[in-house]
Amino acid sequence: MRTVSLVPFEPEHLLAVQPWFDDPETRRRLGGREWPTRELAVRGTRWTEEFRGRRVLRSCAFVALDDDGVLVAQVGGDVYDRWTTWDPVAERVLETDGRRTMGAAYVVAPSRRGQGVGAATLRALVADPGTADVEQFVLGIEPDNTASLRAAAAAGFTPRTAEPDAEDMVYLHLRR
Repeated sequence: MRTVSLVPFEPEHLLAVQPWFDDPETRRRLGGREWPTRELAVRGTRWTEEFRGRRVLRSCAFVALDDDGVLVAQVGGDVYDRWTTWDPVAERVLETDGRRTMGAAYVVAPSRRGQGVGAATLRALVADPGTADVEQFVLGIEPDNTASLRAAAAAGFTPRTAEPDAEDMVYLHLRR
């Protein structure tokens, strides 16, 4: 089983990570080069408003290093006081799960895809001391993103929803 180590995502990592967002598949799924820049910008933000019925407690951002210390992935997201199922059409909460939850996203360096890096990065996120208080991890993945769905399953994530929501996402989760 492949392993990686996580370190906090710092400005000096940006030059290595940003070119991954020139890849058409990465751009389609996550957006362009502004995505990792935004991840750095929200670090340390004191959130005061709810987002889709949940309160953001903090944001986390990491890069994953292989055994040689090479950056191979980036992972991060927001830790919420609870998880909610949101109806974007009616703009209301449909369901609430009271567990402290991290909604996470990740990107694997295009040259390292298909090598188990995604699953290893997700396992490292769950095991990281910085997420020790998180009771549930949730990933929103487009249903046609079979590589990401496989990586999540290999890391122990299971379906939370079977059908795509109004934003064409299926949700997988891992509960501690």
